[in-house]
Amino acid sequence: MPAWLEPPSWPNDSLLESGEAVTCDLTPLGSNYTFVVCLQGEDGEQIKAIYKPRKGEVPLWDFPHGTLHLRECASYLLAEALGWHFIPRTILRDGPHGEGSMQRYVDHNPRDHYFTLREGYEEQFPRICLFDLLTNNADRKAGHTILGADERVWGIDHGLTFHPYPKLRTVIWDFAGEPVPDELVQDLCRLQEKLDRADDAVLPFVDLLHAKELEALRHRLALILDEPTFPDPRNARLPWPWM
Repeated sequence: MPAWLEPPSWPNDSLLESGEAVTCDLTPLGSNYTFVVCLQGEDGEQIKAIYKPRKGEVPLWDFPHGTLHLRECASYLLAEALGWHFIPRTILRDGPHGEGSMQRYVDHNPRDHYFTLREGYEEQFPRICLFDLLTNNADRKAGHTILGADERVWGIDHGLTFHPYPKLRTVIWDFAGEPVPDELVQDLCRLQEKLDRADDAVLPFVDLLHAKELEALRHRLALILDEPTFPDPRNARLPWPWM
């Protein structure tokens, strides 16, 4: 099994929950306030994380205010429920600016993005593409896929997900018209079964969604399983800016 299919190992992972933020630096890009924090334990061990506080979310006309950090966490939990380990571990916790999402930082080369990675790492992108379709991701920019030192392609920035109305905006259209790989279809079938029986594996992300958003998610899931083909891009919408 390729390493990118296996659950990642995060050194000093407990610090994501318990570490004290000893530095908190604002990142220069992004429409919402995003910080790189250094989390330190009592023994001096440190990790870096991406912190997106609720207070720093710019109001949007189409997404309920103060929910983007919840969607970041719900996306991670859904990906884990599917067994698709491409989103860095993400939790909800307090930080220097109040409650927000806290995500493990992945060391990467910022010059790498979807358009530089799609040739050479093409096997890793169908599940990311399918995840965006399932979650109705309105913001899959090219720079929202990064390459870690472990050769795993990571997906980041999932704050604009789970809207109940069509919002899909993505740069990943290379698979349009192709059948969804059988192993991914089976993963979706297992997810549907977990949702039907309210399995413990899905309750954490279900609790973060509004009833209408969960209903829409189940509807999109059923549509994909009814016709497991990546959609045609004739009516494609791209995020702006697309990088």
